[in-house]
Amino acid sequence: MHPVHQAIGGRDQMIIRTDFPYGTTHEDVRIPLPDGVELYARIWRPVTDEPVPALLEYLPYRLTDRTAPRDRQRHPWYAGHGYASVRVDVRGHGCSGGRPGDVYDARELADGVAVVEWLAAQPWCTGSVGMFGIAWGGLNSLQIAALAPEPLKAVVTVCSTDDRYDNDAHYMGGSVLAVDMHAWAAAMLALSSRPPDPQYTGDGWRERWLERLEAVEPLVHTWLSHQTRDAYWRRGSVCEDYTAVRAAVLAVGGWHDPYRDAVLRLVEHLPSARVRGLIGPWAHQYPDRGLPPGPAVGFLQETLRWWDHWLKGADNGVMEEPLLRTWISDSHPPATVYEELPGRWVGEKAWPSASVIPVPYVFQGAPVVVASPQHTGLDAGRFAPFGNDADLPPDQREEDAKSACFEFPVGREEPVEILGRPSVTLRLRLDVPYGQVIARLCDVAPDGSSTLVTRGALNLSARRGRERALPWPVGSYEDVAFELNGIGHAFAPGHRIRLAVSSAYWPWIWPRAGSEAGWTLDPAGSALTLPVRAGSAADGGIVFEAPEQAEPLGVAVPATLDEPRPERVVVRDVARGTWRLEVDPRYGGTRVYPDGLEYDEDAEDVYEIQDADALSARARSRWRIRLHRPELGWDARVETRSEIRCDEGGFLTSNEVVCREGDEVVFHRTWERRLPRAAG
Repeated sequence: MHPVHQAIGGRDQMIIRTDFPYGTTHEDVRIPLPDGVELYARIWRPVTDEPVPALLEYLPYRLTDRTAPRDRQRHPWYAGHGYASVRVDVRGHGCSGGRPGDVYDARELADGVAVVEWLAAQPWCTGSVGMFGIAWGGLNSLQIAALAPEPLKAVVTVCSTDDRYDNDAHYMGGSVLAVDMHAWAAAMLALSSRPPDPQYTGDGWRERWLERLEAVEPLVHTWLSHQTRDAYWRRGSVCEDYTAVRAAVLAVGGWHDPYRDAVLRLVEHLPSARVRGLIGPWAHQYPDRGLPPGPAVGFLQETLRWWDHWLKGADNGVMEEPLLRTWISDSHPPATVYEELPGRWVGEKAWPSASVIPVPYVFQGAPVVVASPQHTGLDAGRFAPFGNDADLPPDQREEDAKSACFEFPVGREEPVEILGRPSVTLRLRLDVPYGQVIARLCDVAPDGSSTLVTRGALNLSARRGRERALPWPVGSYEDVAFELNGIGHAFAPGHRIRLAVSSAYWPWIWPRAGSEAGWTLDPAGSALTLPVRAGSAADGGIVFEAPEQAEPLGVAVPATLDEPRPERVVVRDVARGTWRLEVDPRYGGTRVYPDGLEYDEDAEDVYEIQDADALSARARSRWRIRLHRPELGWDARVETRSEIRCDEGGFLTSNEVVCREGDEVVFHRTWERRLPRAAG
């Protein structure tokens, strides 16, 4: 058979591969751990009598349903190219045994090491193992690499982080990330409460489900109990000791993914002989999936070259590529979705790069009081975009109007091209002990439209380090400095570079009582520094093959007459001065799997705030999940609700889980907690 070209949603041409160097087979197995617990695994292998290297993807997100379509795109593809490709559910999730624990806890990582060693010991394996994954799977790949199990030779980490405190989904610049701290905790409460599937686990599924439910704890309790960069966050943060990572690392990110700075740090701090970085224009997705913004690339082919070099010893030139290959976007109008961004690929042979020079842009003008309305930030877009139609920030002019803006013209002849992390130095005076500052870098076109390029935030109590909370000396000026998230962008001739600074950014940054007063910014002593890039000898000649995947799983999405909810809706109550952001995250929806499983998932996140009251901030989530196998008479349902609000001294959290088998309630629990606000 020959490859089939298939258009995916009118986006990049996807090649669906149907012939491979090897025939493939797959089986589901249980991998024993030292304590007797067994993890559920699906193994795709090439049909050969020769042993082959193994590739491991290790996640809590259920290989029998939730990630099954994505798994089918890549694991059989790797098997067809001569690898045993293995997908394993983390302890306490999916069809694996045991109880769920904290995110990336020591038990999860020790289990991962045991799985690596088990794979290496199989007679069909050469003893060499690679790990790969996106988000959770990318992060635990890095963390397990830092534990240095001998068989683990190489890693591909996508959209992950080396810094669990300041570059994950919990805190940003020392401030609580309301939008994802809450939403991810709520999602994990619902997802962790799902039952094992009796088709794969047998008659004991109900007892295992109840055992798990007794162990479920809202993760937000732990995350809000550690509001500074303490030992909890340092554990598992690879940036604490890069020398611990002995495996070769291909670090991959997207300029619209919140974790892309980890790629820049990894290529800077890991030995250049065993690290490479790749950053495209992508969202929080694998780069071959063709989801906006594109262009998509042949990512599986790129990773195959990585595996062939490090696991099979192939001299294929993969380490002759530039240390960092990255996309630089051209100026473009603001929009919440782009099928494909304009721009080009460039290469850097070293990082930091000699072709990138810090250029200061000094502020001008008289001191200005910045007291942004509390709803500033409603046009921030999604924290971790997935390629949906409303994910990215719209025109920033409304946000700019609630901020202090400083502008710098781009000349008429040449663009200003930046690559790396911009930074700001601000001279501020506060008349209260606490506050936040948010800086947004925007590209302003001649028609006045404002496109968000990148942003950064600082909790002013964290200005001397994330390890402690230091109140501001009331009435005094201090200079503070912080970096914005990394970006590759070219400001077009005739455009203006705008830095907008605000004192609020809801629902990304959780406000603190008293911060409504804002602060005074003195332009004298304040500046924006841009990483301005000149041409590099590594530019040009960077090309990628078209995206390619294995045949799709064939999941059916039932037709419905119901109008879908809008993805993002902003509701303003003019009389009360309140604003409400309603978000449909569109994670799953309704789908029917080839094995007969009917899976239905619905979620909604709501964020509310009043213009002049930081204590009015409130985040709520609701989840409903149903798993139904008509042929087995199995019908399981999970409903959860989660809420966070705040008073003068602490965060108030409320969570509820209700689980049913048919119409019978088999589990119901609520949690009400007050967590002191020490920082954040």
